[in-house]
Amino acid sequence: MTPAARLSGAIDLLCAIQNAPRRPADATANAFFRERRYIGGGDRRAISTIVWDVLRGWKRLQWHLKDISGDISPRLLCSASLLLSGETMDNVRRLFSGERYAQKPLTSREDMALKGLEGKELSTQKQSLSVRLEYPDWLEGALRETFGNRLPDEMEAMLGTPTLDLRVNLLKGSRETAIRELRRESLQAEETKLSPWGLRLDGRQPVTATQAFRDGLVEIQDEGSQLVVAAADARGEHRVLDYCAGAGGKTLALAMTMENRGHIVACDVHEKRLDGAVKRLRRAGVHNVERHLLVSGDKWAKRRAGSFDRVLVDAPCSGTGTWRRNPDARLRLTPEDIQELVIKQAQILDRAASLVKPGGRMIYATCSLLACENGQQIDAFLKRRTDFVRVSKEQTSELLPSELRSKAQFSLTPLRDGTDGFFACVLERVVTEGQVALKMDSSAGVPATSSPDEDLST
Repeated sequence: MTPAARLSGAIDLLCAIQNAPRRPADATANAFFRERRYIGGGDRRAISTIVWDVLRGWKRLQWHLKDISGDISPRLLCSASLLLSGETMDNVRRLFSGERYAQKPLTSREDMALKGLEGKELSTQKQSLSVRLEYPDWLEGALRETFGNRLPDEMEAMLGTPTLDLRVNLLKGSRETAIRELRRESLQAEETKLSPWGLRLDGRQPVTATQAFRDGLVEIQDEGSQLVVAAADARGEHRVLDYCAGAGGKTLALAMTMENRGHIVACDVHEKRLDGAVKRLRRAGVHNVERHLLVSGDKWAKRRAGSFDRVLVDAPCSGTGTWRRNPDARLRLTPEDIQELVIKQAQILDRAASLVKPGGRMIYATCSLLACENGQQIDAFLKRRTDFVRVSKEQTSELLPSELRSKAQFSLTPLRDGTDGFFACVLERVVTEGQVALKMDSSAGVPATSSPDEDLST
C-alpha cells in the first residue's frame, strides 16, 4: 500500500473506533482487518501505528484543534498527529491527493486548521497536567493517592509505546531455545529482568506468524502478568482454580509452573472467552485443565467449597495499568465504572474465598493503578473475612525475583518496572483449631463432617 492508502485506511479505522465508543479499540481493529484480508501484515502494522498514535495523543490533539469550528474529524486527528510528529504540511497535503485509494483533498477549513500546527510539538507546558499526560480530569485525586509527587513521571511513562513481552512455555523448551528459534526468523528477543520465563521484543513484531508461536513455545503475555502467576506458586500436587480465566493466558502459565500435573479449573462468566482458550491449550500442550462456565444459580461452587489449594482472582478492573497498550480505555472510563467495579470486585473476592481450602491461598490481582481497586479492596476483604491473612514474607513464592519475594502484595508500573501496571496480593486461609481436629479425626478413621463453608451437598 502507498503512504496515502495507509493513511486512508487509518482514517477509516479511526472512524470505526469512534462509531463503537464502548467497544475496545483493539477489538474493533481486529474486526476491521478481518473484513479486509487483502491488507498485508506490514500495512496492518503501519495503519495501526497511525491510529494508536492518535489515541495516545487524543487530549493533546483535541487541545491543539480546539479553536476550529465544527467537529474534529478522524481526517483532522490523523493529519494533526502527523504534523505534530514532525511531518510537513506539504507532505500531508500530498497524502490527500484524491487519487486511487487516497483520501479526497483537504478542504479549505481543514487546510487552515492544520497549517498552523506545522513545526509545533504535541506536548506543551501551556496544556494542563491532565491534558499533557492524557488522563481524565476526574481521576487526578485517585492517581495522586497512588503516586503522590511521582504522578507526572508515572503518567509520562504511560504515554510510551509498550514493549512486546513473551512468556516461554517451559513445557516445550527453554528461554535459550526460544531466543534461538525467534532469531532464526529475524526477531531479536532479550530476557526480561523480573520474570524467570519472559522475553522482550521492541515494538510491534509479527510474533504470531513465527514457528515458535505456532508450536506453542512462546505466548504473548506482559511481564507483569507473568509475575502474578509466579506469586501464585502453583505446584504439581495442587488443585488450582483460575476464577476469572478469560481466554486462559494465566491458566496456561499456571499449567507450566505445575509441569502439567495436578488439576486446574478455568472459570469465567463468558462462554466465548472460555471457548477461545481451547486452541491455546492445545497449542501449548496443556492437558491438566478443565473449563467451567459460571452461570446464575450454578451449584458448582457450593459443591467445591473449600477444595482448592490455590485460587487466582484476576479481577475485572478499570485497566488503568494497561493504558500504554489500550490508550482508548482512558476515553471510555467513567466514575460510574469505578464505582461498579469496586462493588463487583468485592463480590468476586467473597465468592472465590469460599473455594479456598484451609491452609490454601487466594491470589488477588488487577491491572489497575487505583488504590480503591487494590490495597483498599484487600483491607476491606480482611475486615469481612477474619479467616484470611496476608502471607508472611517467609511464605512468598521463590519464583518471584528477589526484590518482590519478601512482599505479600506488590505493585508494578511502567516507570519503575518496565511492565504494565499491575497489583497482586497473596492471602492465606487460616487453619482453625476445629479444622485441625477434624483432620486428625479423619486420619484416625473417624469421618470428618463438613463445615458450612465446605458443604459438598447439591
